[in-house]
Amino acid sequence: MVVLLEVVLVLGLIGIVGSYFFRGRRDAERQDVIERRVEAYMQTIRREGGSSELAAMGDLELRDLLLSSARNLRVQAERKWYILLGGGAAAVLAAIAIGTEEGTRGFGIVLLVAALALYGINEFMGRRMREPLVARGIDVERLRVE
Repeated sequence: MVVLLEVVLVLGLIGIVGSYFFRGRRDAERQDVIERRVEAYMQTIRREGGSSELAAMGDLELRDLLLSSARNLRVQAERKWYILLGGGAAAVLAAIAIGTEEGTRGFGIVLLVAALALYGINEFMGRRMREPLVARGIDVERLRVE
């Protein structure tokens, strides 16, 4: 059993180190996709008019605005993911602590309450990260890179 745990830990460590080495390539590919999406969105804004504020901007100003918006969207999405991950871990630990005292019913109730709270946090943070972009007339889905 101990040997199996050690093998899993070593494989996990190798996976983490490998992903760290390929991180630069993955970030460069993501940046290329963002730049292509920004260029396509700029052409759409010029062709269809979009909002008057966006249509009145020069190409360089519009490109900078869209690129910074895409970067901010990605950073906020990562922040949201880490907060939800930490909240999920805290919820499981709290459910285990309550479950040892109250049994499976307490465990289930704590998990249900935590799931509802995390869902609310996810929705709140998702709307908060879109608000500034929507206020300027930017289509968030055109800038999103998964």
